Amino acid sequence: MAPWHRTAAFIWSTLAFLLYFGYTSAADPEHAIKYFDNAPTRLFFFDDATSVIYHDAIFGDIHVSQDEGKTWNRAEDIPPGEAAMFIEHPFNNRVAFVLTNGYTHYRTDDRGKSWRTFQVPELVAYVQKPLSFHSDPKKWEYTLIQATTCDDIPWGEHCRDVTYYTTDGFASSPQLLLDDVSRCQFAHSSKDFKHDAHEDLIYCVAFDSSAMTGSHNIASSRLYSSTDFFATKQNEDLGIGKNAKGVVAFAIVSKFAVVALKDLAPGSEGDMLLYITVNTKEWAKAQFPHASQARLRENAYTIVESTVHSLAVDVVLHDVTTVGTLFVSNSNGTYFGYVDYETIYGVEGVGIANVIANAQGPKQLRSVITFNDGSSWNPLVAPSGTCSSEPCSLHLHSVTDMHNYGPVFSSPAPGFVMGVGSVGKMLAPYEESNTYMSTDAGLTWSMVHEGAYQYEFGDSGSVIVIVDDENPTDSIMYSTDMGQKWNTYNVGIRFRARGLTTVSDSTSQKFLLLGQVTREFQPPGQGRNVAIYLDFATLGRPQCGPNDKESWYARANSKSECIMGAKQWYTRRKADADCYMGEKFHDPEVHDDKCPCEEHDYECDYNYVRSDGKCVPSGPERIPNTQCTLGTPGEKYMGSSGYRKIPGNKCEGGSRMDEPMSKDCDGAEPVEGAIVHQIHPFPSDIVQSEYFKGSKTVLVRLSDFTIWQSSNEGYTWEQKFPEERFLAFYMHTHTNERAYLITDSKRFYYTTDTGRYWHSSEAPSPPNTFGAQVMRFQPRSDYLIWVGNMDCQTGFENCRAQAQYTSNNGRNWQLVEDYVVNCDWARDEDLRIDSSQIICESYANKQGSQLFFGKENALQLVSGMDYYATKTKLFDHVVGFTKFSEFLIVAEYLPTRGTLNLQVSLDGRTFASGSFPPGMHPDSHAYTVLESSTKSIFLHMTMNELHQHLPAFVDFEKFVGLDGIAMVNVVANPAEAALTGRKTLQTRITHNDGGTWKPLLPPSVDSLGLKYPCTSVGCSLHVHGYTERFDARATYSSPSVVGVVMAVGNVGESLATYTESDTFLSRDGGFTWEEVHKDAHLWEFGDSGSVIVIVNDEEPTDHVLFTTDEGLTWREFKFTTEKIRVRDIMTVPEDTSRKFVLLGRYPTSSGSVIVHLDFSSLTHKKCVVNVENPGNDDFELWSPSEERDSLCLFGRQTLYHRRRRDVNCVVGDTPKALDNIIWNCTCTPEDFECEFNHVRNGEGECVLVPGTSPRPPDDSCRNGEDYWYDRTAYRKVLYSTCEGGDRIDRGTAHLCPGINGHSAIFWMMVILFPFAITALVAWWWYTKSGMARGTIRLPGGDYSHGSGSGVMATLASVPWFLLGLSGIAFEYIASSLESLSMGYRTRRGYRDVPVDEDAQVLHFEDEE
Repeated sequence: MAPWHRTAAFIWSTLAFLLYFGYTSAADPEHAIKYFDNAPTRLFFFDDATSVIYHDAIFGDIHVSQDEGKTWNRAEDIPPGEAAMFIEHPFNNRVAFVLTNGYTHYRTDDRGKSWRTFQVPELVAYVQKPLSFHSDPKKWEYTLIQATTCDDIPWGEHCRDVTYYTTDGFASSPQLLLDDVSRCQFAHSSKDFKHDAHEDLIYCVAFDSSAMTGSHNIASSRLYSSTDFFATKQNEDLGIGKNAKGVVAFAIVSKFAVVALKDLAPGSEGDMLLYITVNTKEWAKAQFPHASQARLRENAYTIVESTVHSLAVDVVLHDVTTVGTLFVSNSNGTYFGYVDYETIYGVEGVGIANVIANAQGPKQLRSVITFNDGSSWNPLVAPSGTCSSEPCSLHLHSVTDMHNYGPVFSSPAPGFVMGVGSVGKMLAPYEESNTYMSTDAGLTWSMVHEGAYQYEFGDSGSVIVIVDDENPTDSIMYSTDMGQKWNTYNVGIRFRARGLTTVSDSTSQKFLLLGQVTREFQPPGQGRNVAIYLDFATLGRPQCGPNDKESWYARANSKSECIMGAKQWYTRRKADADCYMGEKFHDPEVHDDKCPCEEHDYECDYNYVRSDGKCVPSGPERIPNTQCTLGTPGEKYMGSSGYRKIPGNKCEGGSRMDEPMSKDCDGAEPVEGAIVHQIHPFPSDIVQSEYFKGSKTVLVRLSDFTIWQSSNEGYTWEQKFPEERFLAFYMHTHTNERAYLITDSKRFYYTTDTGRYWHSSEAPSPPNTFGAQVMRFQPRSDYLIWVGNMDCQTGFENCRAQAQYTSNNGRNWQLVEDYVVNCDWARDEDLRIDSSQIICESYANKQGSQLFFGKENALQLVSGMDYYATKTKLFDHVVGFTKFSEFLIVAEYLPTRGTLNLQVSLDGRTFASGSFPPGMHPDSHAYTVLESSTKSIFLHMTMNELHQHLPAFVDFEKFVGLDGIAMVNVVANPAEAALTGRKTLQTRITHNDGGTWKPLLPPSVDSLGLKYPCTSVGCSLHVHGYTERFDARATYSSPSVVGVVMAVGNVGESLATYTESDTFLSRDGGFTWEEVHKDAHLWEFGDSGSVIVIVNDEEPTDHVLFTTDEGLTWREFKFTTEKIRVRDIMTVPEDTSRKFVLLGRYPTSSGSVIVHLDFSSLTHKKCVVNVENPGNDDFELWSPSEERDSLCLFGRQTLYHRRRRDVNCVVGDTPKALDNIIWNCTCTPEDFECEFNHVRNGEGECVLVPGTSPRPPDDSCRNGEDYWYDRTAYRKVLYSTCEGGDRIDRGTAHLCPGINGHSAIFWMMVILFPFAITALVAWWWYTKSGMARGTIRLPGGDYSHGSGSGVMATLASVPWFLLGLSGIAFEYIASSLESLSMGYRTRRGYRDVPVDEDAQVLHFEDEE
């Protein structure tokens, strides 16, 4: 080859080699490694900047990088070891703070390049967020800092938190804002929380000044606000008056301000209440579904990541779990629906949740996704070809299992979502999972790599980096084509990945990988923690042009393309474009294409409620005073359609559901003083009717097997599921929002939101026809028992009643027992026993047809623990069982004697026989458990056998809201009635829970002012009981108006017939009565007694009578021209509404009729309440009185709060003052009842029953008493709290044995004895040692005085030994007080902890 040819070939080959080498080296990313001693407590990227902070909290150092982690320097302005906490300014991306354990702290204004000092007068409080910032960019220097100040007290330090404020970023010394606080925050501290409140409004959770006597009572914690830095302050009452106490926490999340209170009401068990505001003015209580199950506990709920449209609250439902239920609210943050999730960044309305799929056993998690802000949820679609069984979907590990920094699933790269998870029925463990990715915000998924990998997006998604998260590795993998191909890059060291991150908006091509190197790769003198800087800008790709980009539409789903009225789309790089975006620190720009309006863009307008998906009026509409002024027939006005566009919704055109509608003026809200009525006929008789508690929705069932619902207290009605035949409906006894409609097949319908929506479900069998209650409930609202027919359709050989239970509201059923008569949960609201215990009455011989079973097949009572998996037979033969308050009561049948035995249990396992008074044995007689509310049981016994085959109803009723008051009808002629069957009834009343019974005091004149003809001593008032009412739920009294009682009866020597009776009222709990109207009437209380409605109950009528002054005056309202025979009056169960429903029928036609009566416009004047000074407003303080000197009941005087009789105003939801127990009274004879084996004689004294003996005395002294007493003929009523007075229940006093059994003289001798010995020894030593004579003693001399000195020295040491023990005890008590006293935090507890080189073994990381 010619020389020049060789030269040319050499040059070309060299160039080719250099080009190839240059190309290959340019195709690799660049990396740099920095070693640190400890992992970072906090790694923080300043927003839209290349500056990074690495906080080593163990060594107390701040390291700063100005080039995204390539090079690092320690912050030299901060002395080594000083940095205790790093806090960035959320509204100024140049500013951050470093707080120390001293008084000097540091601030940077240039993203960590330099740090300047500032001083705070006190040590910073050890709380998670000691700083609060103002969100106004002009007021970025406005800052609150929480500190701790301590005062010396005898046994240590008393510390409390205080808050300081600065308006110049700590350039000058901060000023004291408020003392004794637990949290302060600017109202303007979130960009989403938009309101027009004062720009300097500050909220503080602080203790009121009256509680500064040491450790704080939670009741003294309140929410205060101020607009002048607490020169003046206001108590935020949250709309509930002085009950706004017990504030535990305050937070501003998204567009909501949230306050958490501890419910201090009796029986609340420390539940938490949430109050929410969106405008700082009106506060609303958070309403959760399944109220009895989702109970907020302190430290068991979290306000979590929320959208601008809804608030999310994570509630831990069980004490032993870390997974909660996430409730997502409506647009004002007050009504919640369920799940546990993370929103997908930048894509409005999309979120991924993990839900628990099983009720028992190891936790099984399933993942679901929403595309409409939590309204509906669906499984994640598994990658194609990965499912081998049904059901099958993708499940991802969520925030409860964090393995990296930042959001778990998504990133600011538009539409990109990644996760570690598994495909199947449920989520597999993390180490058995693979890594998956979606490029369309969760609609479709693909597996990117086997195994669990950490992941991060860069350059708006053009670079994706993953790193092994299961094993040590020496390389990372990256993709530049949305995960289609993956490249491997070796970083030169072997490490265990701890975190992978980049700038906060994922627009950079540079990443930061944190890890821990293996020992063989640890350089000498360097730490094992590394920060690996990765730069993908060196890949040599060109910048993307317009042709390399595409428009990507979020939620490209045919069902949910639009949310909040708009289609969202972003511009992002095409998957196959080999280029980089290069839009560093430029957040992806979201574009909105307006959508045509549809039904889901609207919510119900004011005064409308949602019923089965439609908005229906809650009553007549209030109209402007400029319309409906002519009074002409057929006049119209423009009123609401019932819908309004959801605030913030962007839809345009389409369905205009919010346009005003032309309506008749006749249907509008009337002028003040008018009454509205609406009549609705039904085709057949009403056989069942009931309101949802706490709701305006009412259900009725007709005899033609149809069910009708009204969501507006009977104003309008709609038939539910006309194609079905309904046999019954049940209201959930523990959860007010739930009800169940029972059909004649396996299908049943249920609601979890008071009938707004109904869902169908399948039962395991048709409802039973054996008379057993079909459904049973317990406090955990998803747990149900169903008793249905089994094998009864074809033949009757094995027809039986079978019980099954469900733990998930009917989705799955498990067998409990066959051949049952009754099955129920053992647990109840007051009977707090094992919630898995089921009790069943079932036949001993479980063969054949249950239809033909007789007495020869014994009914056994069986208890099953663990949902009937472990069975225990309690009794061989029973008649029945029931639950009353805290008692489980069983009627055991003893076949050998043919008698009944009463068995009572408090725990569902052990039972005790009921002991009856002498001569009273429930042999073969029937008895009825009447009531139990005052720690005792009322029992009725049927002593003759004439009516034993009839259902046992007894005229006994307690007054609602007043403990211990009850009325009963007794037979005055038992001997004659046994022969003739005609009973003479008389009414008696008790005011001490059955201790004594008295006749009712008759009024002196009737309702016409005339005297009653009966004037003898035997004359009294007698009233008819609930057994004669059409609706047995209609009670004498109401829970909303304490002390007011109504009844139908007569004045005479015995009870007259119902049609010969009149209507009476008492305002003082039955002590005194007045006749309010002639003839028998039905009655109902409304609006806490401000309206009482009565209607004739003897004949058809066309009018009702009503009073607004509790019976002083009555007015008539005619509602029909054709008279109706009214059978019942209904209103909401709480008696707080002014709307009533009459149930009746026309005498001349079949079917029934419902009349809606609305008294809301009688007056628009709201009652005035002065909670701080009750009694000086429209309410009165009332106490039950028996016209005696001591106004006491159950040994105490209780003042009740109720509306004054002479004030015509609307009570509504006006907050009332709490019932107030003023004092415990001295004991009087009314506080005592007869002891066992004693009865009252004719003089009212308790005497021993002949042939019996008194009970032996109780000398156990089990409660630490000083004395025990001999029994007398009396015992104190258990519910009474009286003190002192004449204790007729106590006989001779006897000293209790033990410590308390010694007198004061004995204990004085015990205390003085050691001191006396000490004095004797000291005197003896003084006189014998020569000291008394002034002798000079030299060292080494023997100055003993005989052999007795050893004994005396021992004696002398006794008092010193006792004194030493006392000192040790005092020191122990002092240290215990110091550690236990709430609020007495000492500085030593967390500030002066020495850190040595081995301290890093105990390695704590902040999970932020």
